Parts: sequence; C-alpha cells; structure tokens
Amino acid sequence: MEPTPALSEDLLRAAPKVLLHDHLDGGLRPATIIELAAGVGHALPETSAEALARWFAEAADSGSLERYLETFAHTVGVMQTSEALTRVARECVEDLAADGVVYAEIRYAPELHVEAGLDLEDVVAAVQQGFEEGMAAVSASGGRIIVRHLLTAMRQAARAMEIAELAITWRDRGVVGFDIAGPEAGYPPTRFIDAFEYLQRENSHFTIHAGEGFGLPSIWEAVQWCGADRLGHGVRIVDDIKVSEDGVAELGRLASYVRDKRIPLEMCPSSNVQTGAAPSLAEHPIRLLASLRFRVTVNTDNRLMSRTTLSREFGLLAETFGYGWSEMEWLTVNAMKSAFIPYDERYRLITETIKPWYAERRD
Repeated sequence: MEPTPALSEDLLRAAPKVLLHDHLDGGLRPATIIELAAGVGHALPETSAEALARWFAEAADSGSLERYLETFAHTVGVMQTSEALTRVARECVEDLAADGVVYAEIRYAPELHVEAGLDLEDVVAAVQQGFEEGMAAVSASGGRIIVRHLLTAMRQAARAMEIAELAITWRDRGVVGFDIAGPEAGYPPTRFIDAFEYLQRENSHFTIHAGEGFGLPSIWEAVQWCGADRLGHGVRIVDDIKVSEDGVAELGRLASYVRDKRIPLEMCPSSNVQTGAAPSLAEHPIRLLASLRFRVTVNTDNRLMSRTTLSREFGLLAETFGYGWSEMEWLTVNAMKSAFIPYDERYRLITETIKPWYAERRD
C-alpha cells in the first residue's frame, strides 16, 4: 500500500474512524492465539506468530466464503473461557484505538463460545469486561474510543431467538444490536423472522449479513421481510444497477429502495475480494455505490484473516480510486450516522470529534 502523500500512513492512523462491521473472533493477535492454544492444547497449523498470520491470510484468500469461514475453527477454538474472551476483547479495543478508531461495534456469536462450560450470559459478561478494561486502558493513556457489542446468531444453527433475547437483556450494558452471520446460501434471513419481529417489538436494532455470499434475493428478504436497519456487506446490490456506455446508472426497484431509505451498507473491501463477493479491489462496487450516494461505510470484517486495519482499508481506497480526505470524512460520517447508539451520542461524536479533525485537512 502506498497512499497518496496527503493520506500518509501516520495521518490515516491518526484520523478518527468509525467501525461497524468487525468480528471479535476474526481479529485476534497471532501471538495471543499461540499462547491461548498452548494453554488448552489446541493444535495450530503454525507455531510462530508471523507464520500463523501468513497462514490465516493465505487460507482466507481463496475466493470462497465457505473456505474463508473455516479459518475460524482456530480462533473460536481458543476463545472458550472467560479469561480468554476477556483478553481477546481487551486487546481488540487496544488495537482499534491504536489505529485511530473512535467508535466501534464488535460482533461475535455467543453460541460459539460455550464448548468448555460457559453459558451465553457468561460469554457476554466476559467480553464486556474486556471491552471495559480496554477502554479504561486507552483512556488512561490519553486516547479515546467507545466500543459496543453486536450479538450474532449463526444461520446454520437454531438459536436466533435465544440470542435476540440475550441482546435485549444486555442492551443497557454494552450491547447495541443483533446480527445473523454464516453461510447465506440455503439459510435465508426469513428463517429467523420470529427473532427479527421480536426485536422490532422491543424497539431494538439489527443488521443482517446479506448480499455477500448470495445475491439480490438475500438482500430483498433482509430488507423487505425482516426489516434490517443495516446490511452486512450488501455488495450484490450492484446487480440491481445498470450502467450504460455513457456512464448513466439506472437503479432497479430494490436498489432504489435501499438508497432512498438510506439503509447503510457495511462494506469490507479486502474481505469482499477474499470471499469472492467482489472480483478485485479495482472492480469493487464501493466506488459506484458511493458515487450514487448510497449510505456506504468502510469496514474491516476480519482483521486477522485479511491482515488489515481500518486505516489500511482507507489507504487502499485512496490508492485504487484516488480518494482523499473529503471522501474519507464522508464515509466516516456515514458510519457514525448509522451506528446503533442514541442520536445525541452519534451527533456529539460527529460534531466534536470527527468533523473538526477533517475540517483541517479537507481537500
């Protein structure tokens, strides 16, 4: 990555950024995985931190969402105790703060962390403790970051209602929303319609992974049947847009609805290329969708598997599409507007933290 001079790596890291789509079990430090694995006897494919980091990236770089998801056996496998979950959550906060993230919603599936005897409440409590410790450490060092949870239910399981109820139980204690993840093909979001209807009755927020491993039908169900507040990835919404030879774009009914309703798209450029949702970074739909003023946001998805940070994602967009500070500010404000925290908190972060910083550097 060689950003334009104005967007140097140091300034990209210093810029206040907002992260809406990041998986806790996809962002572990390789050295931490090795230490935790040794403690529980979990076999790893590599024994050095650098080699393990390389293995994760290469294994994930297959163009297949299913193969990409297989790498999580090694991260989830070492996240089965309260101590491990708290450590991973604390380090997540510290790593994001070091990258200039001022607000983040971190998602994880509590049901994946109960193999060693924890219950769902134990899992959320351990992660919350880690987030609190991380935020306190960042604050003590003069930094600033707010981190909240999104509780995820796995599409291939049958615990969505249970996880939705857990999200409501914890919504005043760090949890701000709900999500479903996992293979899209064969597991449509309408399979969990009872959970989404329950969340709506409880005045809660939720996002749905849709339009990554499957196409427009997945997005249509997530939006029109389930009432998603945001779309996890949403890359294939581009299939409902026709661009003529003279560059004029014609939006289909679904694309128009998503844009008109300002439904946020949680796009993850590097990950989308890895999973085959986009053919390459240069051909990623993010440029077209941003130019058409969809509510586009930039995210990391899984920092370990993609060997990335939010700063790196913005740097890649700058290098590929010529984006500058104005575009970065717009994308960051989009993300902050789309967060699941209360309006006054979002407004304060935009007006007191984000806009003043970019105002000094806007193109």
